[in-house]
Amino acid sequence: MATGIEALAALLAVAGMAYMVLALWGARDFVRAVRRTRQAAEFAPPVSLLKPLKGVDPRMYAGLASHCRQVYGAPFELIFGVHRLDDPAVAEVERLRADFPEAAIKLVECGLRVGTSGKVSNLVQMLPHASYEHIIVNDSDICVHENYLTGVMRCFHADTEEKPVGMVTAPYLGRTGSGGREITVWARLEALGISTDFMPGVLTARKLEGGIRFGMGSTLAMTRTALAAAGGLESLVEYLADDYEMGKRISHAGYRVELCGEIVETTVPGYDLKGFWDHQMRWARSTRDSRKLGYIGLGLTYCVPWALLAILASGGALWSFTLLVIASLARISVALTIGVGLLRDDQVLRDLWLLPLRDGFGLLFWVWSFAGDTVVWRGEEFRLQDGKITRV
Repeated sequence: MATGIEALAALLAVAGMAYMVLALWGARDFVRAVRRTRQAAEFAPPVSLLKPLKGVDPRMYAGLASHCRQVYGAPFELIFGVHRLDDPAVAEVERLRADFPEAAIKLVECGLRVGTSGKVSNLVQMLPHASYEHIIVNDSDICVHENYLTGVMRCFHADTEEKPVGMVTAPYLGRTGSGGREITVWARLEALGISTDFMPGVLTARKLEGGIRFGMGSTLAMTRTALAAAGGLESLVEYLADDYEMGKRISHAGYRVELCGEIVETTVPGYDLKGFWDHQMRWARSTRDSRKLGYIGLGLTYCVPWALLAILASGGALWSFTLLVIASLARISVALTIGVGLLRDDQVLRDLWLLPLRDGFGLLFWVWSFAGDTVVWRGEEFRLQDGKITRV
């Protein structure tokens, strides 16, 4: 039995190291694609930015303000949607109007609940208020560079293939708070996972599949024509991973989905252990239902935990320590190349020593995600089946 476990753990560690090579290959391919896109002619159509809001997060206003500071060669508008006008987020929108009087800002009360997903329900009611063909949906806490719109929209013009671009999505990193209660070890683990685990997976999928077939909540830029061809927002009101589904359906409708070079930031709350567990489990189970085959293979990517298991199973054999050193070097190479070099996430260097713990939790979440079908989202518990959610 011990010999079998030893051999299996060693094999899985080697498979994980092979995955690290693929991630580096995917990163190289992505950098080349970004350089080609930046050489394309500028394309700056008018844009409507849709941001559904619920409550106030610590860094939300900074993110909203970053969208008002865009240096862009065409008109753009910001449309905010809340379920009720007594939502605390309304005060932040009014503050934004006062600080940026030149910005075109609309506030929409989305009084109906047209599906289980409150976010998509709001978006359905916000879309009729959008003035332009090109729209962008992103999460309320996303913070962007002043050239964000320019970089995202340029991807729509960089058409060199028969399929037109129907959606552009963006890589992102997680930014923890600056100190105090905002920064906990659990927040640091989640932020580290985004830059060194999640995004390498996205780049690997992009390379292996010849492009991406999904969207990410960091940026969902699309044409209304492509969205309508994909079934519209109404078809997504029961889905947990609506961003993934939106991109997948636009891809299936005959359009390309592009990953642009504009890197945005999301805020990682100061989680306690329960908050961290709930969020990671929601993420894991939504991915499990969205990318079934790819998710099964995710377990092969944790080369360091598997190498540690090989040490235990082999009784500390010399070869197993060699395997761990090689696996650790491969893992650190991916973290530094993608997390620091590509995403420019300086927090990766701060928290690099947490990588083994992060990977250990990642493997645990992967295993436990198959043990149930419930998720917690904004304090509510839902049952997840085939990507759709119902209240428990």
